[in-house]
Amino acid sequence: MKRGYQESSSSGSFGPPHSKFKYNPEGDAQFLEDDNTKIFAKKVADHYSARTNQTLEEREASPIIHLKKLNNWIKSVLIQLYAKRGDAVLDLACGKGGDLIKWDKARIGYYVGIDIADGSTAAHDIMVMRTITNAAKKFSFPARLICGDCFEVRLDKVLAEDAPFDVCSCQFAMHYSWSTEARARRALANVSALLRPGGIFIGTMPDANVIVKKLREAEGLQFGNSVYWIRFDEEFENKDAVDCPEWIVPFHVFKTLAEEYGLELVFVKNSHVFVDEYMKKPEFVELMRRLGALGDGKEDQSTLSPDEWEVAYLYLAFVLRKVES
Repeated sequence: MKRGYQESSSSGSFGPPHSKFKYNPEGDAQFLEDDNTKIFAKKVADHYSARTNQTLEEREASPIIHLKKLNNWIKSVLIQLYAKRGDAVLDLACGKGGDLIKWDKARIGYYVGIDIADGSTAAHDIMVMRTITNAAKKFSFPARLICGDCFEVRLDKVLAEDAPFDVCSCQFAMHYSWSTEARARRALANVSALLRPGGIFIGTMPDANVIVKKLREAEGLQFGNSVYWIRFDEEFENKDAVDCPEWIVPFHVFKTLAEEYGLELVFVKNSHVFVDEYMKKPEFVELMRRLGALGDGKEDQSTLSPDEWEVAYLYLAFVLRKVES
Protein backbone atom coordinates (compact mmCIF):
# COMPACT_ATOMS: atom_id res chain seq x y z
CA MET A 1 0.00 0.00 0.00
CA LYS A 2 1.38 3.42 -1.00
CA ARG A 3 -0.65 5.68 1.26
CA GLY A 4 1.84 5.98 4.09
CA TYR A 5 -0.82 6.54 6.76
CA GLN A 6 -3.18 4.40 8.79
CA GLU A 7 -6.57 4.06 7.18
CA SER A 8 -9.76 5.69 8.44
CA SER A 9 -12.33 6.04 5.24
CA SER A 10 -22.53 19.52 -28.21
CA SER A 11 -26.03 20.60 -27.20
CA GLY A 12 -29.65 19.70 -26.65
CA SER A 13 -30.76 16.46 -25.02
CA PHE A 14 -28.20 14.17 -26.62
CA GLY A 15 -25.38 12.37 -24.85
CA PRO A 16 -21.74 12.24 -25.88
CA PRO A 17 -21.00 11.13 -29.46
CA HIS A 18 -20.73 7.39 -29.99
CA SER A 19 -17.18 6.08 -30.25
CA LYS A 20 -15.69 4.03 -33.04
CA PHE A 21 -14.58 0.92 -31.20
CA LYS A 22 -11.62 -1.31 -31.96
CA TYR A 23 -10.40 -4.59 -30.54
CA ASN A 24 -8.92 -4.54 -27.07
CA PRO A 25 -7.13 -7.72 -25.95
CA GLU A 26 -8.07 -6.95 -22.32
CA GLY A 27 -11.76 -7.08 -23.16
CA ASP A 28 -12.56 -3.40 -22.58
CA ALA A 29 -13.77 -2.79 -26.14
CA GLN A 30 -16.48 -0.34 -25.10
CA PHE A 31 -13.86 2.01 -23.69
CA LEU A 32 -11.40 2.21 -26.58
CA GLU A 33 -11.14 5.24 -28.85
CA ASP A 34 -10.47 5.98 -32.46
CA ASP A 35 -7.42 8.06 -33.38
CA ASN A 36 -9.44 11.30 -33.81
CA THR A 37 -10.42 11.26 -30.15
CA LYS A 38 -6.79 10.85 -29.10
CA ILE A 39 -5.86 13.84 -31.25
CA PHE A 40 -8.40 15.98 -29.36
CA ALA A 41 -7.08 14.69 -26.03
CA LYS A 42 -3.52 15.52 -27.05
CA LYS A 43 -4.56 19.03 -28.04
CA VAL A 44 -6.03 19.56 -24.57
CA ALA A 45 -2.87 18.15 -22.97
CA ASP A 46 -0.58 20.34 -25.08
CA HIS A 47 -2.63 23.43 -24.27
CA TYR A 48 -2.37 22.96 -20.52
CA SER A 49 1.25 21.81 -20.64
CA ALA A 50 2.17 25.04 -22.44
CA ARG A 51 0.64 27.27 -19.76
CA THR A 52 3.26 28.87 -17.54
CA ASN A 53 3.14 29.55 -13.82
CA GLN A 54 2.06 33.11 -13.07
CA THR A 55 3.40 35.36 -10.35
CA LEU A 56 1.00 36.68 -7.72
CA GLU A 57 1.11 40.08 -9.41
CA GLU A 58 0.26 38.55 -12.79
CA ARG A 59 -2.64 36.60 -11.30
CA GLU A 60 -4.05 39.66 -9.55
CA ALA A 61 -3.89 41.61 -12.83
CA SER A 62 -6.14 39.13 -14.60
CA PRO A 63 -9.41 40.66 -15.88
CA ILE A 64 -11.24 37.68 -14.31
CA ILE A 65 -9.36 37.55 -11.00
CA HIS A 66 -12.57 37.86 -8.95
CA LEU A 67 -14.19 35.08 -10.97
CA LYS A 68 -11.17 32.86 -10.28
CA LYS A 69 -11.47 33.65 -6.58
CA LEU A 70 -15.19 32.84 -6.67
CA ASN A 71 -14.42 29.49 -8.32
CA ASN A 72 -11.87 28.80 -5.59
CA TRP A 73 -14.55 29.59 -3.01
CA ILE A 74 -16.98 27.15 -4.61
CA LYS A 75 -14.35 24.40 -4.65
CA SER A 76 -13.40 25.17 -1.04
CA VAL A 77 -17.02 24.97 0.08
CA LEU A 78 -17.47 21.59 -1.64
CA ILE A 79 -14.31 20.28 0.04
CA GLN A 80 -15.32 21.57 3.47
CA LEU A 81 -18.78 20.06 3.10
CA TYR A 82 -17.65 16.57 2.08
CA ALA A 83 -14.00 15.92 3.00
CA LYS A 84 -13.28 14.58 6.48
CA ARG A 85 -10.12 14.27 8.53
CA GLY A 86 -8.04 11.33 7.33
CA ASP A 87 -9.88 10.86 4.03
CA ALA A 88 -8.11 9.46 0.97
CA VAL A 89 -8.71 11.78 -2.00
CA LEU A 90 -8.50 11.19 -5.74
CA ASP A 91 -8.28 14.45 -7.74
CA LEU A 92 -8.98 13.96 -11.47
CA ALA A 93 -7.60 16.61 -13.86
CA CYS A 94 -5.76 18.15 -10.90
CA GLY A 95 -3.62 20.53 -12.97
CA LYS A 96 -0.49 21.50 -11.08
CA GLY A 97 -1.99 20.68 -7.69
CA GLY A 98 -3.53 24.10 -7.11
CA ASP A 99 -6.15 22.69 -4.73
CA LEU A 100 -3.66 20.97 -2.41
CA ILE A 101 -3.92 23.80 0.12
CA LYS A 102 -7.70 23.37 0.20
CA TRP A 103 -7.32 19.66 0.90
CA ASP A 104 -4.70 20.38 3.56
CA LYS A 105 -7.15 22.62 5.40
CA ALA A 106 -9.61 19.71 5.40
CA ARG A 107 -6.97 17.55 7.17
CA ILE A 108 -7.18 14.72 4.67
CA GLY A 109 -4.88 11.72 5.09
CA TYR A 110 -3.79 10.91 1.53
CA TYR A 111 -3.95 12.49 -1.94
CA VAL A 112 -3.51 11.26 -5.50
CA GLY A 113 -3.78 13.81 -8.31
CA ILE A 114 -3.89 12.88 -11.99
CA ASP A 115 -3.63 15.22 -14.96
CA ILE A 116 -3.12 14.82 -18.69
CA ALA A 117 -0.69 17.74 -18.89
CA ASP A 118 2.97 17.42 -17.96
CA GLY A 119 4.58 20.85 -17.93
CA SER A 120 7.97 19.41 -17.02
CA THR A 121 8.62 17.77 -20.39
CA ALA A 122 8.33 18.93 -23.99
CA ALA A 123 6.94 15.60 -25.20
CA HIS A 124 5.04 12.87 -23.46
CA ASP A 125 2.84 9.86 -24.13
CA ILE A 126 -0.53 10.61 -22.59
CA MET A 127 -1.30 6.90 -22.39
CA VAL A 128 1.59 6.18 -20.02
CA MET A 129 0.85 6.73 -16.35
CA ARG A 130 3.94 7.76 -14.41
CA THR A 131 4.64 9.34 -11.08
CA ILE A 132 6.11 12.83 -11.38
CA THR A 133 6.45 13.44 -7.66
CA ASN A 134 6.12 11.15 -4.66
CA ALA A 135 5.58 13.61 -1.85
CA ALA A 136 4.24 17.06 -1.16
CA LYS A 137 6.55 17.87 1.75
CA LYS A 138 4.94 21.14 2.76
CA PHE A 139 1.58 19.47 3.34
CA SER A 140 0.46 17.34 6.26
CA PHE A 141 -0.37 14.30 4.11
CA PRO A 142 1.51 12.12 1.63
CA ALA A 143 0.67 12.89 -2.00
CA ARG A 144 1.30 11.53 -5.48
CA LEU A 145 0.96 13.54 -8.70
CA ILE A 146 0.63 11.39 -11.81
CA CYS A 147 0.66 12.26 -15.51
CA GLY A 148 -1.95 10.46 -17.60
CA ASP A 149 -5.34 10.63 -19.30
CA CYS A 150 -7.82 9.79 -16.54
CA PHE A 151 -10.64 9.67 -19.11
CA GLU A 152 -8.97 6.88 -21.12
CA VAL A 153 -6.62 4.89 -18.86
CA ARG A 154 -8.14 2.23 -16.63
CA LEU A 155 -7.25 3.68 -13.23
CA ASP A 156 -8.28 0.75 -11.01
CA LYS A 157 -5.21 -1.08 -12.31
CA VAL A 158 -2.87 1.90 -12.00
CA LEU A 159 -4.06 2.77 -8.49
CA ALA A 160 -4.72 -0.74 -7.16
CA GLU A 161 -2.43 -0.13 -4.17
CA ASP A 162 -3.93 3.31 -3.43
CA ALA A 163 -7.66 2.56 -3.52
CA PRO A 164 -10.27 2.78 -2.21
CA PHE A 165 -10.76 6.52 -1.96
CA ASP A 166 -13.24 8.34 0.25
CA VAL A 167 -13.60 11.39 -2.00
CA CYS A 168 -13.10 11.92 -5.72
CA SER A 169 -12.94 15.44 -7.16
CA CYS A 170 -13.00 16.70 -10.74
CA GLN A 171 -13.07 20.50 -10.98
CA PHE A 172 -13.96 22.32 -14.21
CA ALA A 173 -12.78 19.36 -16.30
CA MET A 174 -15.39 16.58 -16.43
CA HIS A 175 -16.74 17.94 -19.73
CA TYR A 176 -13.44 16.98 -21.42
CA SER A 177 -14.53 13.36 -21.05
CA TRP A 178 -17.67 14.07 -23.06
CA SER A 179 -16.03 14.01 -26.50
CA THR A 180 -17.24 10.41 -26.98
CA GLU A 181 -19.43 7.95 -25.13
CA ALA A 182 -16.40 5.75 -24.52
CA ARG A 183 -14.50 8.50 -22.69
CA ALA A 184 -17.57 9.52 -20.68
CA ARG A 185 -18.06 5.92 -19.60
CA ARG A 186 -14.38 5.41 -18.78
CA ALA A 187 -14.39 8.54 -16.60
CA LEU A 188 -17.40 7.37 -14.60
CA ALA A 189 -16.16 3.78 -14.48
CA ASN A 190 -12.88 5.03 -12.99
CA VAL A 191 -14.68 7.08 -10.34
CA SER A 192 -16.97 4.20 -9.40
CA ALA A 193 -14.18 1.60 -9.32
CA LEU A 194 -11.97 3.68 -7.05
CA LEU A 195 -14.51 5.09 -4.59
CA ARG A 196 -15.45 3.09 -1.53
CA PRO A 197 -19.19 2.35 -1.08
CA GLY A 198 -20.71 5.55 0.27
CA GLY A 199 -17.79 7.58 -1.10
CA ILE A 200 -18.42 11.04 -2.53
CA PHE A 201 -17.74 12.46 -6.00
CA ILE A 202 -17.68 16.28 -6.10
CA GLY A 203 -17.20 18.42 -9.17
CA THR A 204 -17.89 21.52 -11.23
CA MET A 205 -18.53 21.82 -14.97
CA PRO A 206 -20.36 23.94 -17.56
CA ASP A 207 -24.13 24.17 -17.13
CA ALA A 208 -25.50 22.90 -20.46
CA ASN A 209 -29.00 24.24 -19.76
CA VAL A 210 -27.71 27.79 -19.41
CA ILE A 211 -25.37 27.55 -22.39
CA VAL A 212 -28.09 26.18 -24.69
CA LYS A 213 -30.51 28.83 -23.42
CA LYS A 214 -28.02 31.57 -24.28
CA LEU A 215 -27.36 30.01 -27.68
CA ARG A 216 -31.07 30.04 -28.48
CA GLU A 217 -31.27 33.70 -27.47
CA ALA A 218 -28.23 34.67 -29.57
CA GLU A 219 -28.61 35.94 -33.13
CA GLY A 220 -25.99 33.56 -34.48
CA LEU A 221 -23.78 30.75 -33.21
CA GLN A 222 -21.75 32.98 -30.91
CA PHE A 223 -22.36 34.86 -27.68
CA GLY A 224 -20.36 36.33 -24.80
CA ASN A 225 -19.26 39.54 -23.13
CA SER A 226 -16.04 41.40 -22.37
CA VAL A 227 -14.37 38.46 -20.58
CA TYR A 228 -15.63 35.38 -22.44
CA TRP A 229 -17.20 34.21 -25.64
CA ILE A 230 -18.46 30.89 -26.94
CA ARG A 231 -18.71 29.93 -30.57
CA PHE A 232 -20.34 26.72 -31.79
CA ASP A 233 -19.41 24.38 -34.66
CA GLU A 234 -16.15 26.02 -35.69
CA GLU A 235 -12.69 26.80 -34.39
CA PHE A 236 -12.90 29.12 -31.39
CA GLU A 237 -10.70 30.99 -28.98
CA ASN A 238 -11.87 31.67 -25.43
CA LYS A 239 -10.50 34.82 -23.75
CA ASP A 240 -8.21 34.35 -20.75
CA ALA A 241 -9.28 30.77 -20.51
CA VAL A 242 -9.05 27.86 -22.92
CA ASP A 243 -8.08 27.64 -26.58
CA CYS A 244 -8.82 23.96 -27.18
CA PRO A 245 -11.90 21.80 -27.88
CA GLU A 246 -14.57 21.69 -25.17
CA TRP A 247 -17.93 19.94 -24.88
CA ILE A 248 -21.12 20.65 -22.99
CA VAL A 249 -22.76 17.97 -20.87
CA PRO A 250 -26.57 17.77 -20.60
CA PHE A 251 -26.79 17.06 -16.91
CA HIS A 252 -29.81 14.74 -17.05
CA VAL A 253 -27.81 12.50 -19.43
CA PHE A 254 -24.75 12.71 -17.14
CA LYS A 255 -26.93 11.71 -14.17
CA THR A 256 -28.43 8.74 -16.04
CA LEU A 257 -25.00 7.53 -17.16
CA ALA A 258 -23.58 7.94 -13.65
CA GLU A 259 -26.40 5.78 -12.26
CA GLU A 260 -25.25 2.95 -14.52
CA TYR A 261 -21.98 3.00 -12.55
CA GLY A 262 -23.61 3.05 -9.12
CA LEU A 263 -23.30 6.82 -8.59
CA GLU A 264 -26.45 8.52 -7.28
CA LEU A 265 -27.10 12.26 -7.33
CA VAL A 266 -26.89 14.14 -4.04
CA PHE A 267 -27.36 17.59 -5.57
CA VAL A 268 -26.68 19.74 -8.60
CA LYS A 269 -26.76 23.54 -8.35
CA ASN A 270 -25.98 26.31 -10.79
CA SER A 271 -23.16 28.51 -9.45
CA HIS A 272 -25.53 31.43 -8.84
CA VAL A 273 -27.80 29.20 -6.74
CA PHE A 274 -24.78 27.70 -4.97
CA VAL A 275 -23.46 31.14 -3.98
CA ASP A 276 -26.89 32.32 -2.81
CA GLU A 277 -27.40 29.23 -0.67
CA TYR A 278 -24.01 28.90 1.00
CA MET A 279 -23.46 32.63 1.53
CA LYS A 280 -26.24 32.30 4.11
CA LYS A 281 -23.86 30.28 6.30
CA PRO A 282 -21.49 32.44 8.42
CA GLU A 283 -18.47 30.15 8.03
CA PHE A 284 -18.65 30.39 4.24
CA VAL A 285 -19.20 34.16 4.33
CA GLU A 286 -15.92 34.43 6.24
CA LEU A 287 -14.25 32.13 3.71
CA MET A 288 -15.47 34.37 0.88
CA ARG A 289 -14.03 37.40 2.69
CA ARG A 290 -10.63 35.72 3.08
CA LEU A 291 -10.50 34.67 -0.57
CA GLY A 292 -11.49 38.15 -1.70
CA ALA A 293 -13.92 37.35 -4.50
CA LEU A 294 -16.30 40.00 -3.15
CA GLY A 295 -13.67 42.18 -1.49
CA ASP A 296 -12.86 41.94 2.21
CA GLY A 297 -15.87 43.93 3.42
CA LYS A 298 -13.55 46.68 4.67
CA GLU A 299 -10.96 48.64 2.72
CA ASP A 300 -11.11 46.41 -0.34
CA GLN A 301 -14.40 47.10 -2.10
CA SER A 302 -13.48 45.29 -5.30
CA THR A 303 -15.83 42.56 -6.46
CA LEU A 304 -16.93 40.54 -9.46
CA SER A 305 -17.88 42.62 -12.46
CA PRO A 306 -21.33 41.99 -14.00
CA ASP A 307 -19.55 40.25 -16.89
CA GLU A 308 -17.68 37.92 -14.49
CA TRP A 309 -20.94 37.17 -12.66
CA GLU A 310 -22.48 36.24 -16.02
CA VAL A 311 -19.62 33.78 -16.61
CA ALA A 312 -20.25 32.19 -13.19
CA TYR A 313 -23.82 31.52 -14.38
CA LEU A 314 -22.40 29.24 -17.09
CA TYR A 315 -21.22 26.66 -14.51
CA LEU A 316 -22.71 24.28 -11.97
CA ALA A 317 -21.57 22.24 -8.98
CA PHE A 318 -22.55 18.62 -8.42
CA VAL A 319 -22.22 15.92 -5.77
CA LEU A 320 -22.68 12.18 -6.38
CA ARG A 321 -22.47 9.31 -3.92
CA LYS A 322 -21.41 5.74 -4.67
CA VAL A 323 -24.29 3.44 -3.82
CA GLU A 324 -23.58 1.07 -0.95
CA SER A 325 -23.84 -2.53 -2.09
